Amino acid sequence: MDGVSSVHINLATETGRVTFNKNKISMKDIVSAINKIGFEAKTAIQHKRNEIKQQDKQKEIRELRWKFICSAILTLPLAWAMFAHFQWATFFYIPPLLLNPFFQFFITIPIQFVIGYSFYERAWKAVINGSTNMDVLVVLSTTTAFFYSHYLTFSTSASSQTEPIVLYYETSAFIITFILLGRFLEAKTKWRTTEALEKLYQVQTKTATLYVNGDEIQLPVEQLLPGDVVIIKPGEKVPIDGQVLEGNSLVDESLLTGESIPVAKKMGTFVYAGTINQNGVLKMKVTKQDSETTLSNIIKIVEDAQASKAPIQQIADRITGVFIPIVMMIAIVTFGVWYFLFQPGYVSGALEKMIAVLIIACPCALGLATPTSIMVGSGRAAQMGILFKEGKFIELLGKCKTIILDKTGTITTGVPQVTDIYVYQYEHRKFLKTIGAIERGSDHPVAKAIVNEVKAKVGSFPTATQVKNIPSYGIKGVVNGIEVVIANPTYFKRKNISLSMQDRQLVQSLKEEGKTVMIVMIDHRFAGIIAVFDEVKPSSTTAINRLQQMGYKVILATGDHHRSGLAVAKKVGIDHVYTTCTPSDKATIIQQSQKEGDHVVMVGDGINDAPALAMADVGVAIGTGSDIAIESGDVTIIKGNLLRLIDAIHMSKKTMMNIKQNFLWAFLYNLIMVPFAMVGILVPWLAGAAMAFSSISVVLNALRLKRVPIQG
Repeated sequence: MDGVSSVHINLATETGRVTFNKNKISMKDIVSAINKIGFEAKTAIQHKRNEIKQQDKQKEIRELRWKFICSAILTLPLAWAMFAHFQWATFFYIPPLLLNPFFQFFITIPIQFVIGYSFYERAWKAVINGSTNMDVLVVLSTTTAFFYSHYLTFSTSASSQTEPIVLYYETSAFIITFILLGRFLEAKTKWRTTEALEKLYQVQTKTATLYVNGDEIQLPVEQLLPGDVVIIKPGEKVPIDGQVLEGNSLVDESLLTGESIPVAKKMGTFVYAGTINQNGVLKMKVTKQDSETTLSNIIKIVEDAQASKAPIQQIADRITGVFIPIVMMIAIVTFGVWYFLFQPGYVSGALEKMIAVLIIACPCALGLATPTSIMVGSGRAAQMGILFKEGKFIELLGKCKTIILDKTGTITTGVPQVTDIYVYQYEHRKFLKTIGAIERGSDHPVAKAIVNEVKAKVGSFPTATQVKNIPSYGIKGVVNGIEVVIANPTYFKRKNISLSMQDRQLVQSLKEEGKTVMIVMIDHRFAGIIAVFDEVKPSSTTAINRLQQMGYKVILATGDHHRSGLAVAKKVGIDHVYTTCTPSDKATIIQQSQKEGDHVVMVGDGINDAPALAMADVGVAIGTGSDIAIESGDVTIIKGNLLRLIDAIHMSKKTMMNIKQNFLWAFLYNLIMVPFAMVGILVPWLAGAAMAFSSISVVLNALRLKRVPIQG
């Protein structure tokens, strides 16, 4: 439609996303267009989307259940009468009423035209819009069986023939009943595929305990605003994202991160909506609105991924686009061959084979093959703390062979820590208080590391005056009337201030370990050396070794200086290292690998990683990093653990294998069953049962992905 730029539809989740220009087309026009082709479209209100989906799904399941029950009850007399077709069943008593053509005619009418009305409605809308679907095949086959039987019923009666006639009312009834059973079971089974999302929905709390002037007030979560103070008692779910003001507790964050070990929370730490406070009382300040929480973002990402298509789905789309017209041609040819060659003039036999072909060839399983696997796979990944933004990234991640890692915050903790302190000609405690007073005036990560170390060892420290940053080098100021300078070795070298040979060797040794070295001068005298290092995460070395064992080429690309980059690379076992990289340098490295034919994964967490994350075939954002990196990434690892990258790759490969299994089953099913139907081995009612089984088997196979274990 004019004004619509993109459409993503997932028939497995029964959701869609339409991007359009509101100046050219309205939502009403879009909904109307969808309704015209046989679907009932509703606009999903973000905060009520889950309630709407649950209500609609439960209503659909109830309707399908009752339709099947009514159809089955009406079909039973026809099934009983069907034994008259078989010579081996002569011992089976069949009441004469059940064999009466008029009785069969009247009992089939409600099945065909009342219970089966929805098939006609959808088939008609498809045909007038120039397309074909499964409903077209169902309507063609059942209507043919019904009206042929109707013709025999009334023409035989009119000619007063007394010979028993072969009718096909039970064929029509059986097909509709079996397809309704299949759709009912499929709807219930598909509901299980959304279990991961359902768990996320369920942990969203409706109310929160607001703390105002010493009073506790129950308030709907959507009414909370940043700055409000909320009380969270033991056993309660955290209602919204915030920062702890008072209290100590352990919080279970497993739903968001996949990590089972509770996380300690104290003043200043952050807590997230949907996590569970285990023991202490926490008072927290709200930092985000309900629609902006980490949990809300996770739900949105998972919903978007499940509503998107993987590239492999295009194969199924192209096949189903031509498959149904081909099936209709095969059915016509089958009828002609039987009527003119194999059993000349025998309409009933030819018709039976044609109906069986129409039913058994319904491509339902093919249409479900990809979306059900993507849905279950992305849901299971979310339970592990891995978020795929779109289905295509589940497919692409497993194809990549080169992995480029940022250093800070990805391989390392991203939080520099003081590792070495050497004090000369100065009392140790006084030295710490002096440097803490100076560094408190800086926001640099190295300064923060020094301040944290000093606080931990000596607590408070004096106030510094005349504090000034020395750009690119360090900081200086005055403490108790004494000048203090804390800067890197290059600064003192430029000032022609030299250290002893032993101290120079110590500085060189610390640098070779990849540490940032700061020299301290107090009252113009050399007073000490401080070394700061961003420690490697405990999981990084294990993860990188396993990736290399899996055959991946692992590259380190960092903006840090050469020694620091090489030291970290050596520690974790990476041979390919690029240091002092600008954001554009990282993007260039990715482009070079892509030119060599490699699919590239970029893993990073910082703002400077955003261009590289966007340039890579798959950008993986570490969730402990900046919001910009998470927005740029195609996959988000909620907790900054590289072992989860292995899980993401494993889930990608498992999901794609599952899709291929579904495709193989769907193709083989049609290739094998259609010939059986053509030669008359597969009768129509059995074809209906087999077709329903095919769709259910695909969904059940996809559900196996829910049991994929955590690898990392």
